[in-house]
Amino acid sequence: MGPGDVQHLDRLARRLDAPGPVAVVDPLARNMLSAGQAAGLGDPSRWAVSRLSGWEDIVFYGGGSGEHFPNSVGVEYVPEDGGGPDLHWQHPTWAGYPVTPGMVLTWWTPGLVVSGAALSQLRMEWYRADGGLISTATTSTPTTPMVRTVPAGAAYARPAVRFSREGVWLLGESVLALGDVSAALVAGDRPIGEGCPGFSITRYSHVASEGDGSFRDIGLELVEVNGP
Repeated sequence: MGPGDVQHLDRLARRLDAPGPVAVVDPLARNMLSAGQAAGLGDPSRWAVSRLSGWEDIVFYGGGSGEHFPNSVGVEYVPEDGGGPDLHWQHPTWAGYPVTPGMVLTWWTPGLVVSGAALSQLRMEWYRADGGLISTATTSTPTTPMVRTVPAGAAYARPAVRFSREGVWLLGESVLALGDVSAALVAGDRPIGEGCPGFSITRYSHVASEGDGSFRDIGLELVEVNGP
């Protein structure tokens, strides 16, 4: 490993810039959402709702009864200007799902589409490492997947949908994937949620590579954590 990468991992391992946890993005992951989120099951706190009415504009039915119960979403308030309400998929640790600038993401909610939900937009919010919002990307054709490139300065992506009228629909499946996998999703592929948890580095070692001291072999031991 070259000096630049070594320095980056060294700072993470020794917690020089922040206490952690650290994000590890698996390039082979097919769905960054957690298993329950991707299937629309269980704890409603995996999602966040807007409060344009002063109360929760969207109410969950079913999932609060247990981990394997499907969620239905009841939209109870829609403003006249069409600016919501929004349903966000939450990451348990950070402002969104960890990303790097230039990365391509595909976002889609085929479960809501099949349920006939009144969707006006698919949305993707981009956040800085400090949690500040940079911008929001949208598409007004939610019946097909949304593919976007992560902008400069973004460290997290927070996917969402916007509803256009009141009603109750089964939440069903959703996908946040690396790369452009829109064709596979439209063809019926439904990758299960693999998650993208935070990790703590518990063991760290580095030694000079044999024959060239400017390169190093790095060893890291990671333990999954549930919060900061």
